[in-house]
Amino acid sequence: MTAILQTQKLRVEYRSRDFRQGNKIALNGLDLEVHAGEVFGFLGPNGAGKTTTMNVLLGFVPPSSGGASLFGIDVRQPIARQRIGYLPELTYYYKFLTAEELLRFYAKIFGLTRAETDKRIAELLKLVELEHAAKRPIKSYSKGMQQRVGLAQSLINNPDLLILDEPTSGLDPLGRMKVREIIQRLKEQGKTVFFSSHELGEVEAICDRVAILDQGDLKAIGTVAEVSAGSANLEQAFLKIVGYQPSSAS
Repeated sequence: MTAILQTQKLRVEYRSRDFRQGNKIALNGLDLEVHAGEVFGFLGPNGAGKTTTMNVLLGFVPPSSGGASLFGIDVRQPIARQRIGYLPELTYYYKFLTAEELLRFYAKIFGLTRAETDKRIAELLKLVELEHAAKRPIKSYSKGMQQRVGLAQSLINNPDLLILDEPTSGLDPLGRMKVREIIQRLKEQGKTVFFSSHELGEVEAICDRVAILDQGDLKAIGTVAEVSAGSANLEQAFLKIVGYQPSSAS
């Protein structure tokens, strides 16, 4: 299978604010491959290194050693990111814009023609089920609707790879279900989706493979069934892998 996202012995260190302490290791030699057409779940507790990995892939943070590539191109080259879309965990859009105006703004950034822009906006508003609210200001949207317009924004350039940081964070069950349905539709279109999440039930439902990080180290990788082997579900497997010990009742 074709690997379109790769890291090779990727290591990222940050200088500690306390000079008496050594550097903080955010990633410790991460080797990872994501294949074309996969929905890949990137899991770990807070501080595990998930966002750092994404920041390296997006060119925001340089590796201390090792490397990473997208579509076979080193991520330090801007051209590597031409075929990706990105949705950060915390989005901020000009709330006075409508969804249609927002998408038109991002289409200009990518140099789409007027005809291409009109076509993509119509397709994306249908995909994220916001046709009825296309001309309403984003400030009137619910949290779930804002997240869906964020997904539409990340797709305006028709990318082959989507990188999503906690796409269902803060959503109610209906909002999470709608995002999950959108990711499933993207997979059916042949897109590759790489996303981090703490919603393990969502991950279990839609991911082909998952990786679990803890304190910068890759602890497990494989299909949901492989990673969950010997446990009742992915959540129990996750807790076991990261060494969670429930406090004993007093």
